[in-house]
Amino acid sequence: MRNELIKTQIADHVAIVTMDAPPVNAQSRAFMDELIEVFDELNETPGVRCIVLTGAGKCFSAGADIKSRAKLADGVAGDTYRHLRRAREVGFVIMEMNVPVIAAVNGPALGAGMGLAICSDMIVASTNAVFGLPEIDIGLMGGVRHTMRVFPMSLTRRMVLTGWRVPAAELYRRGLIEACVEPEELMDTAMELARNIASKSPAAIRLAKRALNTVETMGLKDGYRFEQNLTVEMTRHPDSKEAMRAFMEKRPAVFGDGL
Repeated sequence: MRNELIKTQIADHVAIVTMDAPPVNAQSRAFMDELIEVFDELNETPGVRCIVLTGAGKCFSAGADIKSRAKLADGVAGDTYRHLRRAREVGFVIMEMNVPVIAAVNGPALGAGMGLAICSDMIVASTNAVFGLPEIDIGLMGGVRHTMRVFPMSLTRRMVLTGWRVPAAELYRRGLIEACVEPEELMDTAMELARNIASKSPAAIRLAKRALNTVETMGLKDGYRFEQNLTVEMTRHPDSKEAMRAFMEKRPAVFGDGL
């Protein structure tokens, strides 16, 4: 991994991915390309069972790099559509990971920066964090569909139509994020959750992620059938037998990294 704009550390089966593009972790072309590259690599890195995504400095991510975005209008033919495709993939590469991703939101998560958090499996935030879709104030659009998937209709419309920046404490009050803690407690909170996940069977984690990603857009009967088929697949895996033995023997299960 390049470890230039996106820094990665791996320990105890958890990868900490830190966006490090001062001053506000704005998402330039180079930033997006490296973020996609990092998540693609982590998707196939043995031993990685959970990922924590956070931002360096005081900001999680202020979203699109407006300076580079403004140049698209004067760019060569096709630049705009290449940019849009890249921007889509930044979110989907997180959503489609085989392992869970926890967003540890340390400060403002705005526009495409909020999109990164929403595309994660879980969000924990510091009391300094705010979430917003400021596109309406800068002549842009974006973030509506991803936001609607997670936030209620009225809140989504208020954010989109007014640019309201919602404090993390308000999202926690509404049950939309998992925690809102003091800044110095943020990474400990995220890591405690990540290590809990990482203690589970790697095979079970991946099958659970496949179920979560797939059944969201399926009907009830087809979705439940899909889950049942994954359950059958899991019961045939050695990790299933180890989990059952450990339960009966009243001891922690010991899983390998093989899938």
